[in-house]
Amino acid sequence: MAEQGYSSWAYSLVDSSQVSTFLISILLIVYGSFRSLNMDCENQEKDKDGNPTATGAFNNGNTNNSIQTIDSTQALFLPIGASVSLLVMFFFFDSVQVVFTICTAVLATIAFAFLLLPMCQYLTRPCSPQNKISFGCCGRFTLAELLSFSLSVLLVLIWVLTGHWLLMDALAMGLCVAMIAFVRLPSLKVSCLLLSGLLIYDVFWVFFSAYIFNSNVMVKVATQPAENPIDVLSRKLHLGPGMGRDVPRLSLPGKLVFPSSTGSHFSMLGIGDIVMPGLLLCFVLRYDNYKKQANGEVPGPGNMPGRMQRVSYFHCTLIGYFVGLLTATVASRIHRAAQPALLYLVPFTLLPLLTMAYLKGDLRRMWSEPFHTKSSSSRFLEV
Repeated sequence: MAEQGYSSWAYSLVDSSQVSTFLISILLIVYGSFRSLNMDCENQEKDKDGNPTATGAFNNGNTNNSIQTIDSTQALFLPIGASVSLLVMFFFFDSVQVVFTICTAVLATIAFAFLLLPMCQYLTRPCSPQNKISFGCCGRFTLAELLSFSLSVLLVLIWVLTGHWLLMDALAMGLCVAMIAFVRLPSLKVSCLLLSGLLIYDVFWVFFSAYIFNSNVMVKVATQPAENPIDVLSRKLHLGPGMGRDVPRLSLPGKLVFPSSTGSHFSMLGIGDIVMPGLLLCFVLRYDNYKKQANGEVPGPGNMPGRMQRVSYFHCTLIGYFVGLLTATVASRIHRAAQPALLYLVPFTLLPLLTMAYLKGDLRRMWSEPFHTKSSSSRFLEV
């Protein structure tokens, strides 16, 4: 009997929902990090060539003004701001749910259009030149940008009408990639401040909020469905029962949800558990690229063998993320309760990175020195 129970427990770790969560979260981090690196390289090329910045909503040439770099002060206060937002959603969800749903849908539309843009550029390149079409005061856009935005709007409309979990996951994926690509951590110091603060935030609201608010604030906010704006509009306009009243409530794309193959349970991972470690992965990928471009730099002090010197920080941190996610999954199965994923993801990503940086002699530079990347025509770092 005990052996059968162990077998079923082990099987639950490798069912379709868990495997999907692992694969999708890692792919989103890798793809978002490389989109970020590619954007940096393209901006360097434009600065080097002296080309003027183009005007398009999703054009990579217009990303200099859109990129947000987090400084130390923002890293310290971001967990506080996130806590305030969580409390507002907990106490006043009924009052703000429609506005929050609409704002989320708009952001998800833009983010998913950004996610689709490379595919649309590939599809439209053979049949159309990359000329921009003017829309007056709205700006000028390429055919690929218009196509990606149109597909994104269509997806959001179908999601609002159906509330299907797969469409919600697609929008959450777009949000993850966009945030990883457009937000920068400038140093390891800021990375440690941000991730350590968010670890405390995650642990408090998952483990200790129930003692104060008689409810698990994090879980309730993450799983509470919102009223469908179409249903609200139908009631406000006093339309008939068949006019917009049969639309479902919406589970907002602040998480990835994957049902198991049997349908008995589902696996859920918040997008913060992807984006925040993803920002660290993006930082180390940019640093690996920085080191690769600095051809004349002197190697580390030799505390590591030559073969280990060639191991990139990106690989090391990505493996740590995988191990941390696996540990969080095992802990949730053991305790049969929601776990703060950052409690496991932050130590398993930061500690190996700090150790490796110290052994390679890069810790002081990574800790405080900003990037001074040379202009390079290479788009991607070989990993």
